[in-house]
Amino acid sequence: MIRKLKIRGFKSITELDIELGVVNCFIGANGVGKSNVLEALGVLGAAANGAVDDEALQRRGVRPGLPRLFKSSFHDFRSLPHIGLEAVAQSGATYKVSLLNPLESPDPAWSFKTETLTDGQKTILTDGVRNKINLNPKAGLAALRLVELPPESPAALMLQQLQQYAIYCPNTPTLRGILPDQQTREPLGLSGGRLAEAISDLKRFAEESQGDLLDDLLRLVDWAADVGTSRSVQALLSPSVARSQEVLKFTDRFMATSRNELTAFDASEGVLYVLFTAALCLSPRSPAVIAIDNLDQALNPRLVTALTTRLAGWLTRVPSVANDKVGHSRQLMFTAHNPAVLDGLDLDNDEVRLFAVDRDSNGHTVVRRLKPTPELKALNSDYPLSRLWTMGHLGAVPNV
Repeated sequence: MIRKLKIRGFKSITELDIELGVVNCFIGANGVGKSNVLEALGVLGAAANGAVDDEALQRRGVRPGLPRLFKSSFHDFRSLPHIGLEAVAQSGATYKVSLLNPLESPDPAWSFKTETLTDGQKTILTDGVRNKINLNPKAGLAALRLVELPPESPAALMLQQLQQYAIYCPNTPTLRGILPDQQTREPLGLSGGRLAEAISDLKRFAEESQGDLLDDLLRLVDWAADVGTSRSVQALLSPSVARSQEVLKFTDRFMATSRNELTAFDASEGVLYVLFTAALCLSPRSPAVIAIDNLDQALNPRLVTALTTRLAGWLTRVPSVANDKVGHSRQLMFTAHNPAVLDGLDLDNDEVRLFAVDRDSNGHTVVRRLKPTPELKALNSDYPLSRLWTMGHLGAVPNV
């Protein structure tokens, strides 16, 4: 699990240190830099894998851009020539890089100015400016050192978590299977591709574990008596609909039994976003560290509250493959705009953390963790957090 994230000179973030929990919600007005926090970790994940270029960034859900857009640029701030990023794991393992790319004549890949890797006790790698013969400054060294580290090494586990990290942002056509996912991976593509296959795997896992996982999930979809997948749904689909090999199938409890089956093409889009989040949080094959940009899109306020309430339990219920050996839970970072999200967050649980993202008077992104202080609890006794946010008591609202 990543406990600390440090960002220097990245997009709208001049200097930022964040301490993360299991569930991490970022709220704020449009354009304040919420997604930039997620993308900074994506750039660090690409560096941990040995290369920072457009392909590596897109693979992780980071929007590619020119160096002049990636590096901070403000009237009052003298930008550093590099971007500085650092992650510290719960074990104390640390990975830190500074990345360079000329503004006027940018290269396809960023260069590593410095790179440091520790296991929490000893330094495994430390390297300054690359001026050595036959050493490629665009290739990270930590990724090469990974093969030399024991699999249970804290440094190895952290590098693997960073390498697997991705920012998911599903869209309805891809969730329905109408459009292909441009960034496919296991168990789900970054835009929601392979949802049917992910749910099929999740149902199989639930049956093997003999838990109430699916019953809990179906309680979020009041009209569905069952959800499954099928490869023989021609009778339910228009012949003009393009589809993947496997298709989601729902049983509507209110319809006549002779015509009560729906597919992902006919069902409410809200249920698809719920299933997407559940599959991503519960699948053992999901990355150990996950980000979802706009988790609340397409969801009714009451539904998004119920979904958010379940996140911490889902993430700690099924350890990911990468974390299984050390028994740690999966970790989620997400952005949201719907105030109802806040009413599903148990801020008395220290692993559930709410961050208010704003811009200061100079335009720099600032992030504050909103803790359940006595003052906030007193306000919360009279008003839900969603109301306090819209009333302006939490900050992170547009100045309009």
